[in-house]
Amino acid sequence: MAGLEEAGDANLVVGVGRWHEPTLAEIYRRHGGSVHALARRIVRSDPPAEEITQEVFLDLWNRPEKFDAQRGTLRSFLLARTHGKSVDFVRSEVARRRREERTSRETATAPYDIDHEVWDLAVVEQVKEALDALPDELRQPVELAYFGGHTYREVAVMLKEPEGTVKSRIRSGLGRLRVDLAERGVELTGAER
Repeated sequence: MAGLEEAGDANLVVGVGRWHEPTLAEIYRRHGGSVHALARRIVRSDPPAEEITQEVFLDLWNRPEKFDAQRGTLRSFLLARTHGKSVDFVRSEVARRRREERTSRETATAPYDIDHEVWDLAVVEQVKEALDALPDELRQPVELAYFGGHTYREVAVMLKEPEGTVKSRIRSGLGRLRVDLAERGVELTGAER
């Protein structure tokens, strides 16, 4: 595409739809600063803001048809996507912190019980075996989300899979784990489900 600097945003998106990398670079040159600034303002941290910026432009690259010039400007489209992803990030971080605080409070108040400790170690071994029995496409997302502490979105980016696919695989993997553990005699309480 000749004359990228003079081309309108809608024409550049058409170029992105044709997998023309220089058009995406031009869109980034025009709007990347605004996208990053909004993400930074919402998440209040640079590394996550950079990741969100990358996700916004990667989404445009993978699904340029989502932009509709009849509904608004490309800048407003990109900023709306940035806002949504940033708010999702903040919500997931708040939820993660609450889980960690709850777990640390429970751990701090729980008395030491050798029988419980031995049972926990036995359960850990059973969980490892059940997890190893899962196919890779189910095991990897479960490990990244539950043992790695990553959000669905982070797991999707790491595995280069759509977020919906990752959520589905995690649910399926957890369902299989639950069944496998029940067959092994490990009964899950409500808190562990």
